[in-house]
Amino acid sequence: MNTFATAGELLAALDAGEVTSVALTEAALARARAGAELGAWLHLAEEQALTRAADVDRRRAAGEPVGALAGVPIGVKDQIVTRGIPTTAGSKMLAGWVPPYDATVVERLHAADAIVVGKLNQDEFAMGSSNERSAFGPVRNPWDPSRVPGGSSGGSAAAVAAGHVPLALGTDTGGSIRQPASFCGVVGLKPTYGRVSRYGAIAFASSLDQIGPFGRTVADVARLMGVLAGPDDHDSTALRSPVPDYLAGLGGDLAGLRVGVPEEYFVAGIDPEVEATVRAALAQLEAQGATLVPVSLPHTPYAVATYYILATAEASSNLARYDGVRFGHRTAERVSDVADLYAKSRAEGFGDEVKRRIILGTYALSSGYYDAYYLKAQKVRTLLRRDFEAAFAACDVLATPVSPVTAFRLGERVDDPLQMYLADIFTIPSSLAGNTSVSVPCGFDGAGLPVGLQLIGPPLEEGRVLRVAHAYEQATAWHRRHPGEEGA
Repeated sequence: MNTFATAGELLAALDAGEVTSVALTEAALARARAGAELGAWLHLAEEQALTRAADVDRRRAAGEPVGALAGVPIGVKDQIVTRGIPTTAGSKMLAGWVPPYDATVVERLHAADAIVVGKLNQDEFAMGSSNERSAFGPVRNPWDPSRVPGGSSGGSAAAVAAGHVPLALGTDTGGSIRQPASFCGVVGLKPTYGRVSRYGAIAFASSLDQIGPFGRTVADVARLMGVLAGPDDHDSTALRSPVPDYLAGLGGDLAGLRVGVPEEYFVAGIDPEVEATVRAALAQLEAQGATLVPVSLPHTPYAVATYYILATAEASSNLARYDGVRFGHRTAERVSDVADLYAKSRAEGFGDEVKRRIILGTYALSSGYYDAYYLKAQKVRTLLRRDFEAAFAACDVLATPVSPVTAFRLGERVDDPLQMYLADIFTIPSSLAGNTSVSVPCGFDGAGLPVGLQLIGPPLEEGRVLRVAHAYEQATAWHRRHPGEEGA
């Protein structure tokens, strides 16, 4: 099979008997090993994957019912727990930990007969925008290995872009699916908060974290989203709203569609090539029958500051559980008392960026500063949500850049946290508002690096943004270009 075959194409070949799941799984494992220089994979689950693949082949050959993704290889971000497969969240703190249970999304992958081939690299505890903050080494962009793939789900985006697997799971707190999807030229969906269960996702910021799919095409992402979405008794924040057939909902033209263009997302500081590429994508949507509607999201300038108060405050609380006592890294040094045990274990187990965010969050929650920072940030979050509600009264979807820049060079921003944080300036507002958003490839800059178009919809309108993204994708050929191919 073609290295860059889609999940839909693989399913058709499997059903026709042209290939087996074992063969596809062996090929995916071989590509992952051969592409080890990208750093995308932390753990390959060869034995478990091949055992499941053989079982799927047996049942398919016997005419027994099989799931919606039967035999398709998939990678899972290491933020998501997997029974019997090491799960580290990219941190020394959890090095060697093998969970005794599966996350709900992993259970759903197994129920759909997808083949989990391994765990994907990420920024430590999902805290980063470049995938340089993993305790186990950085991930490199398949389009240019001297550049970052984006973060924190960089391993997921890179593995799909490089052809290792057709599908992957990531998590998105402030842009960690959409930004790497944009940097690597693949499709990535951040679902509405609560649309996909977070049970088994190692917590960073619990009011923002969301698991979502990566794929090479919108149809593949829609197919995977149909498997992931839905209520879960293990997660009280998982919504009980009915789940539509996202794949069946694709199709149709864009006649009459109102596309909002927020003036705040086309400002000084955006790379001119990124702006030109996204504006060309807007013109394409208009040529397909959509109407472009100028809108304003006036509180956008406050989004990054708001996010880095709320997210770090939640991280400070969530990461307090890593104390060197019950699980996780414990210092081997002699300690004088339990406080010394905590301090040394956490100092050794956490990387610099995680420590930075714990300190920021603890400060924001501390006595005398709670009202000035955390409470005020919650109020601004409400204003941001109201901005989106007002915009959606005038349009059906919003169309914006995903990032103000294309993939930057490894090391370029690692010592400048502010510049790193600003890489998410166009993704954070939608996360704070709880909307759904998708990144779809819309072109390349002069250096041959991908650019993503972000389509934002109201809560629970994944079907709408996927339909618009699919219509755009079908009218263009950007998704057909792959790293290493002639002309790419």
